Amino acid sequence: MKRLKVVMLSGMFLFVMNLSTIAFADNYSDTINVFKKSDATKSFFENCYGYAVFPTVGKGGIGIGGAYGKGKVYKKGNVTGTVSLAKLTIGFQLGGQAFSEIIFFQDKRAYTEFTSGSFEFDASASAVAITSGAQAKAGTEGATAGANTGSASGDHARINYLKGIAVFVHTKGGLMYEAAIGGQKFNFTPK
Repeated sequence: MKRLKVVMLSGMFLFVMNLSTIAFADNYSDTINVFKKSDATKSFFENCYGYAVFPTVGKGGIGIGGAYGKGKVYKKGNVTGTVSLAKLTIGFQLGGQAFSEIIFFQDKRAYTEFTSGSFEFDASASAVAITSGAQAKAGTEGATAGANTGSASGDHARINYLKGIAVFVHTKGGLMYEAAIGGQKFNFTPK
């Protein structure tokens, strides 16, 4: 039984790592353009202090799960460093998924807090397509950003920053059912 658990965990880890590399051919500017096409994010691009973009985050789990992705951080349109995203979850979950994620920083304080080295979200970015919804809870001190939105044509609810952060995800593929606990952790490396 113990051997089976080790094999399952090893397989899940390899699966998650492979999901995160599915779209390394994806260019950061291509991912940014996908988000710019959404009415829900246009005003964020126009008014944000900076943002972090992850072209592909791979996520998978069988009871114990994880997610991993690499991204870049931008301030006023210029790359200021790289960032990695890691998440470990425990709870009822099964499946795998790949998604893109963008995190907007409203002001210098939010940007500085995120780029201070290690930042942690208090979990649940349920990879929902930006054309039908977006949600996330942020955390070091506990922030949240989210919305259920309409079609890509513009029936979007007003989405606001919470504690200077707004998070959007765009599903790329996969299917995962989860009711898990855990959090996204980010490690920033300056350029």
